[in-house]
Amino acid sequence: MQLSFSTAIATFVAVLAVATPAAASCAEADRFGDITVNPSTLSPGDTFTVTANFTCAAQFDIFPQFTDYYIEVPVNNNGHEPPILLARRTLNASSPTPLLDEFTTQLPFAFYFNASYVVMLDTTYPVNGTNGSPYSVVGGVEYPINLVI
Repeated sequence: MQLSFSTAIATFVAVLAVATPAAASCAEADRFGDITVNPSTLSPGDTFTVTANFTCAAQFDIFPQFTDYYIEVPVNNNGHEPPILLARRTLNASSPTPLLDEFTTQLPFAFYFNASYVVMLDTTYPVNGTNGSPYSVVGGVEYPINLVI
């Protein structure tokens, strides 16, 4: 018997919830995942690690199909600061940690401005429509970074 990715994740979450009751209380803000960036002070060319944890997202029945990671200026964007795609990824259901995603990348040598930047995680996940057919929606969370340019 082969399980779908969503079924495998749901099974893992059920086991995790029984094994760790403290994990059962997640903030609503965690529904699209939790993200960290290390180090968070960066210059172009620097290497950094992005970690996303979807344990709480799974408790809200959100199981990512795709995860997109961007560098963005979320507030007072002047229109000349488009998001910079860092990575487009999918979770690995057969991984020992199927609700975690971690990768290392380099800050691109892009045109940066004197602005506040974040690493944005956009989580694409399926929901069922009014007739039961699935469609995809996107939710996001962000992590502030300090760019030294």
